Amino acid sequence: MWVNPEEVLLASALWMTERANPYFILQKRKGHGDGGGGLAGLLVGTLDVVLDSSARVAPYRILYQTPDSLVYWSIGSSRKEITENWEWLEQNLLQTLSIFENENDITTFVKGKIQGIIAEYNKSHDIREDDDTDKFKEAIAKFRKLFVMPEEEKLVNYYSCSYWKGKVPRQGWLYLSINHLCFYSYLLGKEAKLVIRWADVTQLEKNATLLLPDMVLVSTRCSEHVFSVFRNINETFKLMEQLANIAMRQLLDNKGFEQDRCLPKLKKKSPKKVSALKRDLDARAKSERYRALFRLPKDEKLDGHTDCTLWTPFNKMHILGQMFVSTNYICFTSKEETVCSLIIPLREVTIVEKADSCNVLPSPLSISTKNKMTFLFANLKDRDFLVQRISDFLQQTTSKIYFEREITGSLSSSDDEVGTALFSYISTCEAEVRTADEWCSLYSCFQAKEFLKEQAWKNHFTEYGQGVCMYRTEKTKELVLQGIPENMRGELWLLFSGAINEMATHPGYYEDLVEKSMGKYNLATEEIERDLHRSLPEHPAFQNEMGIAALRRVLTAYAFRNPNIGYCQAMNIVTSVLLLYAKEEEAFWLLVALCERMLPDYYNTRVVGALVDQGVFEELAHVCVPQLYDCMQALSVISTISLSWFLTLFLSVMPFESAVVVVDCFFYEGIKVIFQLALSVLDANIHQLLSCKDDGEAMTILGRYLDSVTNKDSTLPPIPHLHSLLTDNGEPHPEVDIFKLVRSSYEKFGSIRADVIEQMRFKQRLRVIQAIEDTTKRNVVRTIVTETPFSIDELEELYTLFKAEHLTSCYWGSTSNPMSRHDPSLPYLEQYRMDLEQFKVLFALLFPWACGTHTDDLALRVFRLLDHNADALINFREFISGLSVLCHGDLMEKLKFLYKIHVLPGGCKRENKICLNVQHSVFCVVKKMHTPDYRTYMRLWNQETKAKLENMKDLPKLNQSQFIELCKTLYNMFSEDPSEQELYHATATVTSLLLEMGEVGKLFCSPARRTDEEDEDERIPPSRSKQERHHLEDSSPKDSATSSAMLISDDETKDDTSVSSYSVLSAGSHELQCEDIAEDTVLIRSGSAAAGHHGRSGLPHSASIDKDWAITFEQFLASVLTEQALVQYLEKPVEIAARITNAKNVRKVGHQHMSVSDYEISLSG
Repeated sequence: MWVNPEEVLLASALWMTERANPYFILQKRKGHGDGGGGLAGLLVGTLDVVLDSSARVAPYRILYQTPDSLVYWSIGSSRKEITENWEWLEQNLLQTLSIFENENDITTFVKGKIQGIIAEYNKSHDIREDDDTDKFKEAIAKFRKLFVMPEEEKLVNYYSCSYWKGKVPRQGWLYLSINHLCFYSYLLGKEAKLVIRWADVTQLEKNATLLLPDMVLVSTRCSEHVFSVFRNINETFKLMEQLANIAMRQLLDNKGFEQDRCLPKLKKKSPKKVSALKRDLDARAKSERYRALFRLPKDEKLDGHTDCTLWTPFNKMHILGQMFVSTNYICFTSKEETVCSLIIPLREVTIVEKADSCNVLPSPLSISTKNKMTFLFANLKDRDFLVQRISDFLQQTTSKIYFEREITGSLSSSDDEVGTALFSYISTCEAEVRTADEWCSLYSCFQAKEFLKEQAWKNHFTEYGQGVCMYRTEKTKELVLQGIPENMRGELWLLFSGAINEMATHPGYYEDLVEKSMGKYNLATEEIERDLHRSLPEHPAFQNEMGIAALRRVLTAYAFRNPNIGYCQAMNIVTSVLLLYAKEEEAFWLLVALCERMLPDYYNTRVVGALVDQGVFEELAHVCVPQLYDCMQALSVISTISLSWFLTLFLSVMPFESAVVVVDCFFYEGIKVIFQLALSVLDANIHQLLSCKDDGEAMTILGRYLDSVTNKDSTLPPIPHLHSLLTDNGEPHPEVDIFKLVRSSYEKFGSIRADVIEQMRFKQRLRVIQAIEDTTKRNVVRTIVTETPFSIDELEELYTLFKAEHLTSCYWGSTSNPMSRHDPSLPYLEQYRMDLEQFKVLFALLFPWACGTHTDDLALRVFRLLDHNADALINFREFISGLSVLCHGDLMEKLKFLYKIHVLPGGCKRENKICLNVQHSVFCVVKKMHTPDYRTYMRLWNQETKAKLENMKDLPKLNQSQFIELCKTLYNMFSEDPSEQELYHATATVTSLLLEMGEVGKLFCSPARRTDEEDEDERIPPSRSKQERHHLEDSSPKDSATSSAMLISDDETKDDTSVSSYSVLSAGSHELQCEDIAEDTVLIRSGSAAAGHHGRSGLPHSASIDKDWAITFEQFLASVLTEQALVQYLEKPVEIAARITNAKNVRKVGHQHMSVSDYEISLSG
């Protein structure tokens, strides 16, 4: 074990040196073991034995050699332990220490590293529960303080490690939270701090170099970070992978934020050794591996697992393996992967009992099922507890109603099933193709092969069991590779995919979906209708309405089940094949298994899963066929071919009767079969591909090869497919037997393991999703760059800030639901939206009119104006439209903007009615459709952008309360400006002039018109919140006197003396002293000083508004133009680059809503 450094003055006294290097010495205590050091050794050994155990000294130690003394580093009770510690030092520290030039720096680094290891060891080992909780709470408090994180940011774990900044490592602590990776170090008076958001990680790899045997590389778009010298690098990297995966899921799907929120928070009594969050993430990862291994439903959670043996009657052996128990299943897999696996649904279990123990069979457990099979497990460590857990789950299971279904019959036994009708329809067309004699001879030969296959499977069922509880062994795999009989294909597909479990536990679910979706239309159903007649059109089963109707029902039902996917091209091809061998409901559940478990994210709007596996395939090709890889990359062939191969499981590129054999193997083995087969196709054509000059030639070679793949055992007639019709007229490729091709793929590339594929998928998922995010940013910028004076670089920087603020609120909560603001399935302009609270943060950082405590009120008004569809959210285009006006707009645009943000919502957008109707319809269309129609969306946006230019006369009038708020905004805008006093005087002049114009205007306003305008101005949509109403409505004491004005404080009604601090503007003067104007100042009218007493009488503010008073925009414009100071202020250019830089810096030093994507190391002495 490691101990705190301690000085040793006499290094050789009572100790013998066994190993040494320039930095460390390994010593053994004299008198311990063989060759104990003569007489001195005997004396020392005797003393050690005689003395009390608490005074004994460990027999081994490691010393660090300092210039003036020696320091303990490690002690050990055995040679094995001390040797492991010594080897760890040599592998992880020797080369690192050689970089330092100063011996004091080496000593400091060494001490810091060992102290970090000790702290981590104490945190994860024999420490009392209370102590562990306190330590973790201290770590959480330090984490929040160092990185200015709110309480909503959940720390998962922390580790001691070194961070490499340049060529110098910095020893410190790595903090891993749900949304951020953070590092902190304080060494030799210098502080290093790093924060990276998981959503910005583009690469996460565990590597080994000559200098650093174990290191973790974390890359973002702008930099790379290297961490090393971990105590347990595997545990740390595994957790980092989990957290990065969560972040990618959040970018890909808005439900990812809900998964984050369901994670447990730290409780008073946290479990020992790891935090509650760490334990939950570990349990989640184990459940995911468990479900993938046994093809179980997505909501199944692993309860526990234990080592045991399983008695296998087919070979009379006890097989060593592991038992897994979850809420609805008991599963077993052997230690050797392919020997045996077993799935027992609890719905099939009838008896669970403890058998008598014996020497041969200790702690046995017997489980019986409805199909009269009995499974005998033994060597269970805690049998009683296990039986109790299974009994509890059984009680929960029996309380549910299940749909029991026998799978012993063939599909041809029921004539009224659609699946049977499609399958049997195939044979009715063959007589039209061949003569009777030809058909009889061929059919007899094919049927003989089919009969032999059926007999082999029946024998297998007899020996290994039939149905979901069947023993799955190497022989099962062998039978699958030989081909599944036509009339057993649907049954076995259901079994091997796990779809049978979901169908059995959801009786009537498919029928309900079909009924609910019938007669309803959306974008998904429109796309389905377009593709129905493109689904295996060459196949007889889909050349009639029966097959088309069944395909329509299955695809539509799934689109309504999973609106996030809806419908994607290629689903029609796969589903049509499923319908040929399975009944409608079975085909539906097979499609569910494919889309949601076996091919995750393949069929969403961006086919992310297929792109990820395309990257995995390229990586595998680089390893397995290196001589071909460079050529294929130069021709860009791999990325072209692999997408169609994976999306349709070779069904679109291979003859149908051959492709179904690939589907057989896929349902049994999973995605590895597709990778193996794709590599085999490349390997078989390696010489021809190497001589290709362009991608077209390579595609032709591969197309002809796949066209030639045949299935000589098939009873089906050869069906031409679309791909074969597109190839050239050259000589046909020699026939390739599908079974030989599949076996060749297993022989050459069968070593590819599922866990390796998952590791590669993680790496590629980071790359693909970040590439999609970059594409989204480019598309957004390209769309609006012509609508704004901002440059492309500025727009990209602003988009990054906009997205960061959006994600921050999704992480740490907001007034609105994150799922309503974050929807990756929407068009790219709508994927990231922000509410008022988020907008206030960016408004204060970027908008030039933001100043002082008035900023939030002004942000509210600007947000209301930019929110065209009144859904309380704004997208990036709306955000930029407002910022563009204030930064690059001319005087007229800025004054219009200022004027419009003070008009109440009922009458503020009279000039944009057409535009708003269009935008509202866009919003409704997008909201109504599960998957938006991008063309419709863009068409409506074009209509909106071509809306007529607004006329000054179209702008509504400003009533008195709105005018008062406008004046308050103007006074607050100039705070801290160098020309503050001059601007205040100019504003006072403009205010007085406008007040007089409004009074004069009253004389020309007819009563009927006033009534209409009053009604219009007072209308407030019910969708506005109470908070907005409070800000938008104004009140002040009323006086019906003359046209003069004065300024009073809101507090004046409470304190008579407060009026003395404000100056009065008389009717004959336009001068106003503004030094003492407070932020809550409002304007009211009064005829003389006596009006001040009237205002102090305590009348409610709402009584002061003169509803007949109003001014127009032309009057406002003309008044402002009379004051050169205001004109110069409004025309002053705004440097947005400086504001963007400032916004980044504010976030780095610790903004209250800090969401730093990746800040550089900050060093301070």
